[in-house]
Amino acid sequence: MKTWKKVTLIVGGVVLIGAIVAGSYYKSHEGIVEVQTGKVSRQELASVVTASGEIRPKTFVNVGANAMGKIVKLYVKEGDKVVKGQLLAQLENIQAGADVNATQASLTAAEADYNAGVETLNTNIADLDRAKADLEQKQFDWKRSEGLYRDQLIAKKDFDAAKNAYESAVSGVAQAKTRIAQSRAQAEAFKRRIAVQKANLVHFSDVLSKTEYRAPFDGVVTNLPVREGETVVMGIQNAPGSTLMTLADTSVITAEVKVDETDIVNVRTGQPAEVSIDAIPKKKFKGTVTEIGNNALLRSTGVATSQSTGSTQEAKDFKVVVTLTEVPEGLRPGLSATAKVTTASKQNVLSIPIQALTIRQKGDLVPKKKGKQKDAVKAAEKPEEAKAAKEEVQGVFVIRGGKAQFVAVQTGITGTTDIEVLDGLKEGDEIVTGSYKVLRTLKPDTTVKINNTAPKKEDEKS
Repeated sequence: MKTWKKVTLIVGGVVLIGAIVAGSYYKSHEGIVEVQTGKVSRQELASVVTASGEIRPKTFVNVGANAMGKIVKLYVKEGDKVVKGQLLAQLENIQAGADVNATQASLTAAEADYNAGVETLNTNIADLDRAKADLEQKQFDWKRSEGLYRDQLIAKKDFDAAKNAYESAVSGVAQAKTRIAQSRAQAEAFKRRIAVQKANLVHFSDVLSKTEYRAPFDGVVTNLPVREGETVVMGIQNAPGSTLMTLADTSVITAEVKVDETDIVNVRTGQPAEVSIDAIPKKKFKGTVTEIGNNALLRSTGVATSQSTGSTQEAKDFKVVVTLTEVPEGLRPGLSATAKVTTASKQNVLSIPIQALTIRQKGDLVPKKKGKQKDAVKAAEKPEEAKAAKEEVQGVFVIRGGKAQFVAVQTGITGTTDIEVLDGLKEGDEIVTGSYKVLRTLKPDTTVKINNTAPKKEDEKS
């Protein structure tokens, strides 16, 4: 046999053997999936809800105009600290003061008239008493004259005079009673006039008091949009000239944040929170949840859904107020803030990375046997069986014997990157954590290859 034929046969044999070996290797590795894994471990978990908002004083008030007039004096400027009752601003009050003085004078005159009427009433009462005494005397004289006249001891003229005097005394008593009634009516009229003037005085005094503005509590002037000489108006909310200033109690500061509707069910009053303020970086402030809004707020407008005229599928938020336990110096209302509310925390709990959780349908977890394909088809034809097969199950893939086995799990609180496992796993179990593409398509009992090396970064383009 020639040499070149021998070489050809040898090379052909080598190629054939290589192909057989490569095919065997490929066959043995067919269906193997490369995965990343992690361990089930115990650690401390805290469930946190994060929301953004702004810094607000717990107590603040917009001092609005109670009367229309020109500002003649501002006693404070923006940033000033004030105490309760301190005079803040003065409006023009010439007309209001004149009305008070005129009403006070009218009240004084009405009181004098009333006093005079009471004196007249007392005089008329005394006159009535005197008239009654005179009537008794005249009646006695008339009765005596009547007896004497019957005995013909006096002339008829004297008898008639005594009778006339008695009748005159009766008329005098009636007149005295009439004068008393008149005096009493006049006194009552003066009394009512006094009541009217007192009511007018209260009215004009109130108008006068509304030209002065005093601090309702100790605080700081945080906004002063008006100047001396400007005219303010009342009854127009948020209109220029209707708000004189904003006064805030900065001793208690809160962070008012908006929590997403999917998280609000976990937030409770009294839960601890950590607040970060954009203007004070690298520093956290402790706080506590003190208020939770009941009405949802539209995310685009901030208007409560109860005030919205129509229904909407727009995302909604709920107002949550976090009261800071310490107030830093120089903190100003309106600063942007972020609050992290700890809604739950547990010590030494079994936990796994959140990305390890996956969802499968029950039908995908039942192993299919070739000999029973017809039975499986018949079972699938039953509505209740088909519905049960589509029911979703939450679980993880556990590495056992080189294969990924699906295990259903019950979960508890969710941390930032990990989630609590209540049932289904034990400490030290190795579970599939990635990649996301693999977890999405991985099937039970698939042979896997573990590769936990860090993924290589792409070369930066020059």
